Amino acid sequence: MVHFVALPFMRAEGCLAPGEAVECPHAAAAVRRAEVLAAKPANAGAVAFSREGNPDAGRWHYSCSHAARFHESAIEKIGTNCPR
Repeated sequence: MVHFVALPFMRAEGCLAPGEAVECPHAAAAVRRAEVLAAKPANAGAVAFSREGNPDAGRWHYSCSHAARFHESAIEKIGTNCPR
């Protein structure tokens, strides 16, 4: 089973923090949703990705090849002391 997801990121204490993931019906929808989320002023950017696996077993294989967009100003403001 493949799930397509758009995930926004917000600025948090000089770092980026993930927002609420949005499930989408297909890859193109996830990319479009990520573009819309990235354009919102409250978000630093967004990424569209797919994950394949078994939700009951909690095992997933992730692919981030669809799209990633971040505001340049957000990238410049990311601190180097972010937790990893």
